[in-house]
Amino acid sequence: MDTRKCYDILTLLPGMGGSMALGRRKGKQGSLWVAGKDLPRSAGHPFYTALERVLVAGDFDRFVEDLCAEHYAERQGRPSIPPGRYFRMLFVGYFEGMTSQRGIAWRCQDSLSIRDFLGLGPTERSPDHSSMTVIRQRLPFEIFEAVFRFVLECAQEQGLLKGKTVAVDATFLEANAAMKSIVRRDTGESWGEYIKRLAEEEGVENPSDDDARRLDRKRKKTVSNEEWESKTDPDSRIAKMKDGRTRLAYKAEHAVDLDTDLVLAASIYRADHSDYDSAAVTLDDANEHLAAVDEDLAIEEAVLDKGYHKAETLVECEQRGIRTYIPERKASGRRKWKDKPAASEPAFRANRRRIRGPRNAGLQRRRSEFVERTFAHSCESGGGRRSHLRGVYDVGKRWLVHLAARNLGVILRSVTGVGTPRALQAQHGDAPLLRAVIDALAQAHSWTTAIFASLLPIPTRPGSALSPQC
Repeated sequence: MDTRKCYDILTLLPGMGGSMALGRRKGKQGSLWVAGKDLPRSAGHPFYTALERVLVAGDFDRFVEDLCAEHYAERQGRPSIPPGRYFRMLFVGYFEGMTSQRGIAWRCQDSLSIRDFLGLGPTERSPDHSSMTVIRQRLPFEIFEAVFRFVLECAQEQGLLKGKTVAVDATFLEANAAMKSIVRRDTGESWGEYIKRLAEEEGVENPSDDDARRLDRKRKKTVSNEEWESKTDPDSRIAKMKDGRTRLAYKAEHAVDLDTDLVLAASIYRADHSDYDSAAVTLDDANEHLAAVDEDLAIEEAVLDKGYHKAETLVECEQRGIRTYIPERKASGRRKWKDKPAASEPAFRANRRRIRGPRNAGLQRRRSEFVERTFAHSCESGGGRRSHLRGVYDVGKRWLVHLAARNLGVILRSVTGVGTPRALQAQHGDAPLLRAVIDALAQAHSWTTAIFASLLPIPTRPGSALSPQC
């Protein structure tokens, strides 16, 4: 039927056509009284509803309130923001892909479903970003570590915690400081002042900024942490990021359970802290977290990349009863053991025997898959590649809760099948329809190819069995 004829028929039906006045937007005029039933309410996001069930089942609010009680006044002072609400806001930061406190506070105030998850009433305001800063400064590091262990206990109740085989790896997090803020450790000069001094030493009298930049372009530029430091964030260190840029950064090291994909330890170090020295500390943190959940749990095997291979690291793991799977780096000659402790050579030989065994290849594949996945979730989709805090202490607090939220996603994935709100949206939104359209197009393409192949002549080479004979 013609579109014009269809419209004419609809105009004849009562209530389906005819004249209609143009609706115009009017200026906002606040009401003096608003009934509670007229306030907007959210039906609740299915993901955050499931997450709330997990937290309520473990009595999370009572747990953190008992932990934080000694850091608040007993009687005097106005009531603070509930600690459970504060940590929920940090969880939201991971699931929504933002680590900025301003962004988290805005998102919590804007979304009705997240406000329901935080337990805010219709007329209550979500906590401001400055309030989040005050709470973080008030609570010690041990509180954040206890919240991380609480999530591991939830995983233990779901039967997800194994802790026998653990992989360790590290990545860099960009610090909240610019390279322009670095100064000399010995003289306190900034980069511009340092270049001008070099220009004067080259014989340039009263060098201008252009002269300094011209000299800086010609010379070979190298900066080291022994000579330079950041004025705004002294704990940050100069490092080369994964994309090749040189930035001030921190090092985040994870210990991941290869059986369940849970992060057992998330430690923050200065970027110049060597892998040899941090590996044993991270494994100790993971063992402490496991022992706090269940005394019978302990790490038995550690899988690391060749950057961690060192005789001292192998000995430390051997003393802790941990079997190592660390590939060796290329050596120019034979190793000498005369000037090293007696336990170095047996630990080295035992590690070599294990990495040459049939089990090592599978463990290394799982290490690269599981650990890199935690970095992708926490740094890329979780928005944590750049830190918005300063200092190892504060960055470590934030990172522990960030990875605790990631472990909550693993728990929810085992219970509901999805680990993030966006994954749930893709599962129940337009994604199935889009997949059906793509499958239909692929099927149509295969049919079209088959039809054209049957209609067009088959090209043959001269002299072949299918070529026409003269």
